[in-house]
Amino acid sequence: MYYIKLVFNEIFYRPLLNGLVFFTAVLPGRDLGLAVILLTLIIKIVTFPLTHKMLHTQKKMKAIEPEMKKIYAQNQNKEKQAEAMMALYRAHGVSPFSGFFALLIQMPLLIALYQVFWKGIPFPGSEIYSFIAAPETVNTLFLGFIQLTEPSVGLAALSAVSQYFQAKLAMPPGNAAAKSGDNTQRALQFQMTYFFPILIFFIAFKLPAAVSLYWTAMNVFAIIHEAVVRKQAASDGKQ
Repeated sequence: MYYIKLVFNEIFYRPLLNGLVFFTAVLPGRDLGLAVILLTLIIKIVTFPLTHKMLHTQKKMKAIEPEMKKIYAQNQNKEKQAEAMMALYRAHGVSPFSGFFALLIQMPLLIALYQVFWKGIPFPGSEIYSFIAAPETVNTLFLGFIQLTEPSVGLAALSAVSQYFQAKLAMPPGNAAAKSGDNTQRALQFQMTYFFPILIFFIAFKLPAAVSLYWTAMNVFAIIHEAVVRKQAASDGKQ
């Protein structure tokens, strides 16, 4: 357990903490809010290949949904279902586990970020690299009135709303699950669209507003990414 914690600290927590310290130090006004947004953008750029691949896998999975339903309807035997599904995945170049692995890889990153924002102010000197100069003062007010070191109802609500729109955009056009009568998929989409944003609000409301700001920024970047992928898919479909 000690070595796992040490590896996690050195690979995830300290680099992210020092990134936040660095951006805070170099940005005008030592603005912590802008530093959080910039750090979030850097993280999105670094993880872009994973998230991009996951989005394309989701699009491919949605495209072959009718064929998947045929397989389930025509094959009652579970082994034959599995064999037919794997053949379908191979034929369309789909890896159904890529999204799972992408999320799994990003989990330590997400946990480390929460720790950074939870412990971050004042910055713990023992965790800062020797070549990075910590700012003597930090502006912890976002937009001049939101205290990032304390919970914020407004930012918690914004993180929930952005999560709702991100989930809505990620759903198939026309709400295919509702039309298909797939109760499991419909229930999952309902939870992701409505329950998860509410859960995010109550979690964010208990944490420093910097966490809400990070989550909101991540959702905004994800919405932009999803919109671009959809536009590309629509363009490819017209060609």
